[in-house]
Amino acid sequence: MNDTRAYLLVNLATFLWASNITLGRALRNDIGPVTLTAGRFLVAGALFAWMLRDQPAEERRPRGDGLLLLAMGLTCSSDLPQVLYLGLRYTTALNGALVNAIVPLVTALLAAVWIREPLSARTIMGAMISLAGVVFVVSRGSLVVLRRMQFNPGDLILLGAVILWAIYSILGRIVMRRRSVPSATALPIWMALPMLLVAAVLECRVSPPALSWRVLLAVIYIGVFPVFVAVQSWNASIRQLGPSRAMAFYNMLPLFGALLAVVLLGEGLHMTHLIGGVLIIGGGLLNTR
Repeated sequence: MNDTRAYLLVNLATFLWASNITLGRALRNDIGPVTLTAGRFLVAGALFAWMLRDQPAEERRPRGDGLLLLAMGLTCSSDLPQVLYLGLRYTTALNGALVNAIVPLVTALLAAVWIREPLSARTIMGAMISLAGVVFVVSRGSLVVLRRMQFNPGDLILLGAVILWAIYSILGRIVMRRRSVPSATALPIWMALPMLLVAAVLECRVSPPALSWRVLLAVIYIGVFPVFVAVQSWNASIRQLGPSRAMAFYNMLPLFGALLAVVLLGEGLHMTHLIGGVLIIGGGLLNTR
């Protein structure tokens, strides 16, 4: 796979995750974060079982990667979505977008320390330009909006999600040196799913979900696209580019979110979207050179 295809997969993943965040916030009063996570990974786990059914046995077994795969499962299939959905219950979309915008910087720093990926001035500059683009998009270029921001416990929860996602991406880079993308994506989900289902049962006793066709269809959609399709796309790009370069376009997520709001919710397209989009894309391109 060449770099161009890998960057397209990064943007496909972030586009699908933009829809995931929108649905996760819309469902926050209907279903608990643990139950929603269990449902989406149950759907994705079944799809992976079908996908890998004819693959060699080594692709369906942890072999010597058991601890790394379990750590990936705890950060992605269990902890990360729960922290994300929990954080969205206590913070605003604006705060959430700004906290998520530091993911490329956190990943670049951790990758430089952990797996010795080069950390250049261009990487840091590209991430900062992209971050400025996110600020421009979510605040619509208004200093008044930024001044009115109030940080709350939800922001700290989302910061935890940022660190977990950076760790997952770096672990994936290590694991995919020895196994395929579907195997490295499916096994963490399968390993974490039993614990997740037990936790979901306990959560349902305290906070029963308001099940409806709307909720069930949303869970199926999230399991198929933001998990089965998007996480594989992300891991394929991580394998080709490495965590730091793949993260260069992670900040397309709030831009895609704004565009989805324009298309699906009829919100207006403003000049700030265009200016912020240019900064986000420009920062990503600078990082990839």
